[in-house]
This record gives sequence, C-alpha cells and structure tokens, in this order.
Amino acid sequence: MTDMTEGGSVRAPDPEKNLSDTGPRKGQGSRRGGGDAATRGRTTIADGVVEKIAGLAARDVLGVHTMGSGLSRTFGAVRDRVPGGSKSATRGVKAEVGEVQTALDLEIVVDYGVSIADVARDVRENVIAAVERMTGLEVVEVNIAVSDVKLPEEEDEEPETRLQ
Repeated sequence: MTDMTEGGSVRAPDPEKNLSDTGPRKGQGSRRGGGDAATRGRTTIADGVVEKIAGLAARDVLGVHTMGSGLSRTFGAVRDRVPGGSKSATRGVKAEVGEVQTALDLEIVVDYGVSIADVARDVRENVIAAVERMTGLEVVEVNIAVSDVKLPEEEDEEPETRLQ
C-alpha cells in the first residue's frame, strides 16, 4: 500500500499505523454509502399477505367457528374438496394496505353460547397484534361483522358429493 503526498511523491506506509483504526469494518454498525438501511429502498406488502395474517389470527380466537359469509363458506367448502385445493386463509377477510397503515374488515361466525362482544374484542386484539408484529404496519381499524351463529346441532355446511 502506498500513500500519495501533496507534491505527488510516493511514501511508504507508516509501520506504526494500526490498520484497525482505518475505518469501520463489516459488522461494526456503519454501512457503505451512509444512512440507515431502512432508507435504502422500499418494502411493499400485498393486501393478500395482511389478509392471511389477519385470517389466521382471527381463527385462533376461542369462540370463532369459521370465517366468511354463508355463500363464501359454501364456495370454500367446494374448493377444499377439489384435489390440490386448500383452505383459504383469507376467507372472510378484506384488507386495505397503505404505505404505513392498514384497515381490516372481518366476517366471522361465532359458536353458540359465547359472548359476541368478548369474541369480537379478542379477535380485534389478536389481529392487531399479529399484523403489527409481522408487518410493521399500523392497524388503524378492524371492523368485525358477525354473520352467523353456529348452533351445536347444526352440521357444518359442506355440500354433498355426488361421488360415493
């Protein structure tokens, strides 16, 4: 390694100079180009990602039987029976995602005998915590529509298959 002096002549490096003092090394907190890594690009989160997170968080709450309206549950049950089909984590969830905030609409079916107000509060808390923790977005509102109550004697809504 050589250094250039002001006059253009070349001088040898100083053997007493400690190479660890020449600047930050990898892993020492500063990065090339300066500035915070968070300011070096943009992260976008699709509505469907937030919908999946919210749907799974809502289903985890005791008292939530299922998600979605009767029609969407019927179509979902048909889709679930198709080979290769899977249960939709987004059924009954609609998200509007901005750059830093999101708003959610949930449609749920509760089990008979539970307090709807308590279930709605628990769903709201669980969804907000999961979405904010996983995405970093601020959840500004979670609207919950209870579309049905699952009675104990009711069978789950699954269409009859023609094949036996």
